[in-house]
Amino acid sequence: MTDADPADPAAGRYIRVTMPAVAPASMAPADLVTGVALVTIHRPEALNALSFDLLRELADALEVLDADPTCRAIVLTGAGTRAFAAGADIRELARQTAASLAAGHDFDAWGRIDAIGLPLIAAVRGFALGGGCELALACDMLIAGDDAQFGQPEIKLGVMPGAGGTQRLTRAIGAPRAMELILTGRTMGADEALGAGLVTKVVPAATTVDAALELAARIAAMPPLAVRAAKDSVRAAAELPLASGLAAERQAFFALFDSHDQREGMAAFIEKRPAVWTGS
Repeated sequence: MTDADPADPAAGRYIRVTMPAVAPASMAPADLVTGVALVTIHRPEALNALSFDLLRELADALEVLDADPTCRAIVLTGAGTRAFAAGADIRELARQTAASLAAGHDFDAWGRIDAIGLPLIAAVRGFALGGGCELALACDMLIAGDDAQFGQPEIKLGVMPGAGGTQRLTRAIGAPRAMELILTGRTMGADEALGAGLVTKVVPAATTVDAALELAARIAAMPPLAVRAAKDSVRAAAELPLASGLAAERQAFFALFDSHDQREGMAAFIEKRPAVWTGS
């Protein structure tokens, strides 16, 4: 493993951050995607397997971006073409016990990732298995290359998904499909995942990150406060009873009427001009 260049403040041992992200050719003539960060899991010699240190570093990087007012959307991908993340670090997990896992804080990073307020878009090529599938599911949207493979094969190791797989996969594709995938440990390709409702869009493998950046750029051009509020409300729909979700949505809608961006957006519409969002 090659350590990151210490002179590069955006480089970590396992995580690379490019902010603003480099624009894909389809968005020319722009060279950068304003407001969009590209976060890359960089452990290619292990197919980007998710060690505890890597997850903590990823959570650190995402929290820094979440607090940066110039960042409005994040694309998360894996280095190379073979894997988004092939799973958890099994050598690291193999020496754990029930007591050591319960007493430690190694799974705390998952909660920190789930708490990110900015929109997260996973750009998945190759394997997204086990923890890698759970990480993709923790994102808000998922762009899959046509070479992507998804699955929760933990059952083949004598365990089960432990970082959200049984919960998020079931919410994404329904209990019967999730049960079959989790209990057999089989994988499903990108087209099946699209049909099941797991992914947002399937694109040619070589264009996966570019397609995710284009989607992120469209979101980054929207009013930031409204984007965060809408993300929270959509996520709440999977967790709250309908009446509670509707009440939370209404409260968030009302709160936006105290924002500059609401006044700007409606004035721009009436005056037939582009809105200028400030995030306030």
